[in-house]
Formats: sequence, C-alpha cells, structure tokens
Amino acid sequence: MTLDSKVPSGPLADKWDRHRFDSKLVNPANRRKHTVIIVGTGLAGASAAASLGELGYNVLSFCIHDSPRRAHSIAAQGGINAAKNYQNDADSTWRLFYDTIKGGDYRAREANVYRLAQVSANIIDQCVAQGVPFAREYGGQLDNRSFGGAQVSRTFYARGQTGQQLLLGAYQSMMRQVAKGSVTMFTQREMLDVVLIDGKARGIICRNLVTGTLERHVADAVCLATGGYGTAYYLSTNAVNSNVTAAWRAHKRGAFFANPCFTQIHPTCIPVSGDDQSKLTLMSESLRNDGRVWVPKNTGDKRHPNDIPEADRDYYLERKYPSFGNLVPRDVASRNAKAMCDEGKGVGDSGLAVFLDFKEAIGRLGRDTVAGRYGNLFDMYRKITDEDPYKEPMRIYPAMHYAMGGLWVDYNLMSTIPGLHVLGEANFSDHGANRLGASALMQGLADGYFVIPYTLAHYIASTPVAKATTDHDAFKEAEHAVQARINRLLAGKGTKTPRALHRELGRLLWDEVGMSRNDAGLRRALRRIPELREEFWQNVAVPGDPNNLNKNLEYAGRVADYLEFAELLATDALHRTESCGGHFREESQTADGEAKRDDENFAYAAAWAWQGDGNAPELHKEPLVFENVKPSQRSYK
Repeated sequence: MTLDSKVPSGPLADKWDRHRFDSKLVNPANRRKHTVIIVGTGLAGASAAASLGELGYNVLSFCIHDSPRRAHSIAAQGGINAAKNYQNDADSTWRLFYDTIKGGDYRAREANVYRLAQVSANIIDQCVAQGVPFAREYGGQLDNRSFGGAQVSRTFYARGQTGQQLLLGAYQSMMRQVAKGSVTMFTQREMLDVVLIDGKARGIICRNLVTGTLERHVADAVCLATGGYGTAYYLSTNAVNSNVTAAWRAHKRGAFFANPCFTQIHPTCIPVSGDDQSKLTLMSESLRNDGRVWVPKNTGDKRHPNDIPEADRDYYLERKYPSFGNLVPRDVASRNAKAMCDEGKGVGDSGLAVFLDFKEAIGRLGRDTVAGRYGNLFDMYRKITDEDPYKEPMRIYPAMHYAMGGLWVDYNLMSTIPGLHVLGEANFSDHGANRLGASALMQGLADGYFVIPYTLAHYIASTPVAKATTDHDAFKEAEHAVQARINRLLAGKGTKTPRALHRELGRLLWDEVGMSRNDAGLRRALRRIPELREEFWQNVAVPGDPNNLNKNLEYAGRVADYLEFAELLATDALHRTESCGGHFREESQTADGEAKRDDENFAYAAAWAWQGDGNAPELHKEPLVFENVKPSQRSYK
C-alpha cells in the first residue's frame, strides 16, 4: 500500500495558501454544534484547544496531570525557531525550510516542512501578543541566538525557560476558553483507547487517575497531542509520566506508526550518576552558543579540567567541523561525544562525559552577560552536581531525548483512522531522521495555532457523521477491553516491579537500538524483547485497588505498552539498513565515519500497520519526493 499524503499540487511556496482556500469551512453558527476531543495539554494540545475554543467549537480537553501546566513542554529550555531575520544575517523562510530538511537528513516531507517554516513567524507574533517574555536587545527588538544545524541566529528565547513561558501563554489562552465555556477541562485522566464508529474516530475511553473510574467521551473528531515515546528507553530527558500509551492504543485500532526508529539523542545532558536514577536532566543546546566542547588530548588524563592547559585540550567539534564548530546538529555532536569516550578520552568518574567550557565566553562577555543568557541552567547544574559552571566546565553526555517517529499523518495532520488527528511530537511529520534544536516548540505551536483549525474544519465540513452517544456498542466494547487489561495487570502477583522490568528494557534499547546500531545487536534486541514481555506478564507485581488512586497500576500499564512498542521500534531499525540523522547504522557509514544514507532504497517514510498480537507488523511506504531540495551527503565541515 502506498500512502496518500494529500499534499496539494502547485509550487511549494503556494501549497498551504492554496490548500487553505480550497478547504471547506464550518460557519460560526455551526461550530458550536460540533464537539472535538483533544488529548494532551502541552504546546500542541493547549494551543489547539485555545484556537478551536476561540473559533466556537465545543472542546473537551484531557490532561494526565493535575494541571495543564505540568505538561512536558514546560521542560524545553533553549528556544523556538522562526524565520524573522531580525539579525539581518540572511535568514528566510526558504533557509529555515532548507536547514530543517537537511538537518532531518532528507527524510521529511517537503510540503510539511515548508509550511512549518512559513507559519513560524506568525507563532512569534502570537506569543508576543500573549505576553510571552522573550529576551530583547538593547534597542527593544526581540533577541535571537544560534542553535545547532544553522549558520544564522533565528532562535527566540526566554532565558533558559522558553518552554515554560510558551506553555504559560498557551495555557492562559486555553483557560480563557474554559472560563467562556467553549473548552471543558478534564484533569488527571489517562486515555486508554480510542473509539471507532463506522471506521471513524468518535471518542475515547479514559481512566480517572484519582478515582479509578473508566469514562466514555464522545465527539465528532479526536486530536492526539500526547508527546513522544523517549521514555521507552527508561533513562531519558523526558518526564517520567511521558509515555507511548495513547499513541500505541490508537495504533492497535488502525493508526499506522511511522519511522519509530527515528529517535533523537541529545548531546547536552548531565551524565548518568547511578543505577537508581529515574530520569536524566537536560542542559539546553543553547549552551553550545558560548560553551566550547572538549576532551583531554591524552587518554586517561584525570587532572582537574582547570589544570589542563590549552595545548593538552582537543576541541574536537571545532577541529572536525570548522564551518559549524560547536553548533553542529545534535546527531553529529552526540556521535562525536560517544566516539571520544570510546577512545578513552571521556571525563568524570565514569569516563562517559565530555566538557562544556564557558571560561572563554565569561572572559569575553563577562559573567553577568553569561548569567543573563543561561543563569537558570547554570543554577540547575550546580544544584544537581555540586559543581559551579562559572568556575569549571560542565560535564555532559548524550541522552535519549525526542521522538521524530510517531503516528503517520497526512498533510491535514490526520492519521490513517479518519477523524483521528495527531499533533506535535506524537506525529511523525516534520523532523525527518533528526530534529533541529528549537524546532519542537515551533512544530507544536504551528500544529495547534495555525494548522489544525483549518484542516479539522475541512474534515468536519466534508465528512458527515451520524449522531452517537456513549451508549453505542463501540464504546461498550472498548471499555470492556480496557477493563480486561486492567484486571490482567492487577492479577499479577509475581516478584518483579514494573520499574525493574522497564529499567531492563531501557538498558537493552539504549545498548542495541540507541546511538549506534548494527544488525547483530538489533537481532539480539528482537530476541530479548518478547522474553521480557513474557516475563512481565508472568512475574510482575502490581499491588493496589483499581477503583482508587493507584500509581503502580498506571505505571504497569505504560510499561506493558512499552514492551509491545519496543518490538516495533527495533523492527523498524533493523529494516532500515541505511544510516540517517539520529539513526546511525554501523554498516552504513562514510570513510570518515559520518552517516551514509541510501536514497535509492530508503527515500520513504516507513509506516507500520498493527496485525494483531503475535503477528509481524505490515510495512507501508510513503515515498518522499524532493522537488525543491536535492538530497546530498550532509556536511557541516
């Protein structure tokens, strides 16, 4: 099956404008007759709820936390990209489009990426109007800084708290609609299934995490904005509550899962310090603007970094990539950090770290300027490590961060289930094989503020749906299936906790399906994952009551989904024998160790269809056609 992306015809720069004009509309008086479910309240979900509520739709918004402000978008630090060209350094919509396509190693859909670059400028205007306190220059203009994968300064920021400030802007806009009555907020709910009537997404089954009650909710369409699946790796920069469950349950109902092996390793993370950690802490990529990455030239050099003279330091990114230096994309920076540690030049007690040094920047700019740009990040680092980055270099190492893969969507952000739209990190569409830093916030807000209001209206106006209630047999069947799974989990009286099994799965994925992958390792993972899954169901211990607050039950359900999803993740990685972006296949590299793509055989999005328990997934392909940017070997030298 060849997937239809529904990309409109015509010149690239005209596609979105033409598509908006050609799309059907819902008139204002009719919008309040339609109900839309939005699952997730991060940047994509909150902005979509705010926008659709303002338009007059009846919106039901579901949040897994006690407050939408706890959504993981709040953890983003460094900034948000937009092609405003305030720095007068030759930025443009086209350059942002080109950098994103190239940064994703030519594995993204051109039309979606160009639309993202187009609406980026509108995002900044929207957020400024909401009061988001972006940093400003002396003259009052919004300030910009650089990020990896670009040679221009296009990243707008609010110190090291950009995600928090943007989420507060979207949150207050959504809560305005709650006060007006167009958005109804359901907090502490976890979506456990999507309900299909006549093949269309018409509602969800969710669990009230406080009372344990299963709830049915019906609508004319469903939007998933539930984030990525990086926590499958156990240790990641994601919040512990971030999970794959909503997307995976939708997949099992018929939504194709695209490019699950395209995961991102972030190069600037505080290194692992012990076996008992539940997550890792990110240090923003923005630090690479002024921080210099280095390791000792000599293996086994354990001197304090301040005692190592310049002659004995290897600023390896500046040496290997003179054009981009410390601002190479994340996949390149991560692989090189691993390579340095593999050569025995890693620092710290574990040897799995490199230095990020601000001495030169502090000397050039002054401590106050550096503190103004990164002060909260420096404070966070000092609290966690008890080391002062103003006085000695940070220690950083790559960590699992973001998911470029996700549910397959067409140009309208609709999955292979009619009526099920997928926004933000939960979909696969815009980042290819490697997301450029500061583009996650851009995509989430673009989808919520400026794409879904048009494409959802077109779906509603062009797809009549019969009136339905939660008494429909489809809701009864879905709720029964959810309850049966909960009962099965609670029946487990074994000796292993869900966390112990999750930790073992995470180590396996990190070792075999992480920064560097090979055929033998992937096959080992595919042998071990089913064994872990069997051990989970035979030997897991899930105490507690289903009809009450039960964190053990919540977590066990998510781990059970990870153990199914992980097999698809490894299957996709094994099938894609090329290297591209964050997916580095050891058998496919250039003479100097860079990722080597295979455009002849893999210029497509791999979308997998669920075929039932115990059956291999079915591969479907969406060919990627590059009419405007010719794929070439990426070079940042």
